[in-house]
Amino acid sequence: MPSRESARPRSARRRRWTYLPALVGLAVLLAGCAAGPNPAAGPGEAGFWSGLWHGLILPVTFIVSLFDDDVTIYEVANNGNWYDFGYCVGLSMFFSAGPAAGAAGRRR
Repeated sequence: MPSRESARPRSARRRRWTYLPALVGLAVLLAGCAAGPNPAAGPGEAGFWSGLWHGLILPVTFIVSLFDDDVTIYEVANNGNWYDFGYCVGLSMFFSAGPAAGAAGRRR
């Protein structure tokens, strides 16, 4: 009696293994987004653009910060209100659906 695995078409078995490298690649890509010091940028305080980036990657950074004490979710050495503004804009960009929410509502 043939096994259940051999009863499936080859394309279904191949498709299942195609997702694994994609998921591993996505995990590595997201882990590389963790905030940290950038020696190439030189000394200075984090400004609006750094705040925007840190806000966008907050969910990934938060998960990494649970396992690594050197990763933080907020840059302490920032220039004040502009960093905070960028951080809030980045957070809102990540957590809002943006134009997709409006388009989905119109399709129904």
